[in-house]
Amino acid sequence: MCWSATADLVAGTGIAAVGVACVARPCRPRDLPLAALPLLLGAHQIIESVIWRSGGGSGPATVAWAVVALPLLAVWVPLAVLCAAPPDARRRLAVPVAAGIATSAALSYSLATRPVTADIRGHTVGYVVGLPWPELLGAGYLLATVGSLLLSGDRVLVLLGVLATVGAAVCVALWSTEFVSTWCAVAAVCSVVLLAWTRQRPRSGRLAERPG
Repeated sequence: MCWSATADLVAGTGIAAVGVACVARPCRPRDLPLAALPLLLGAHQIIESVIWRSGGGSGPATVAWAVVALPLLAVWVPLAVLCAAPPDARRRLAVPVAAGIATSAALSYSLATRPVTADIRGHTVGYVVGLPWPELLGAGYLLATVGSLLLSGDRVLVLLGVLATVGAAVCVALWSTEFVSTWCAVAAVCSVVLLAWTRQRPRSGRLAERPG
């Protein structure tokens, strides 16, 4: 199925529903930011369906999409992984977290000072932002997001990191100028594996104390 307003709306609604299921499970508060990732990414795809229907441009939906895709995810993912990680994994997560904070700050500044536009290009959407040092920011972004998952030490999160890495390589090869849009869509679909992750997490409060 080609990507379109309908595809983004259907996929986004389904992924957001998975996110609701993730956060609805009894879990420790520090697991909630990561459990909520499918909910955020599902909403992100729904926002893009609005961009499709408006024919692209630089309206509020485009800005909202760019804010989530660029500075928010760059800092959300590594911090969420850090919150959920066991103590022995936190030291090695310091580099992705630092990269995420620095990259998010640079991307936030760029979005605040430069326009962002969306162009409908066949069955994909291309986003144009005047980023300084795009290669460096791209490397920092991937280190923060994919790197934190790969270094988490959790097999489900590592699987998500591997899927996101493969997705990034495919998106670069097939849609280099539409990489951000296509990779975010792939990452959103891959994030449904977090439902399995929430099922294996320790429960909080009294529920954790119940036998069986």
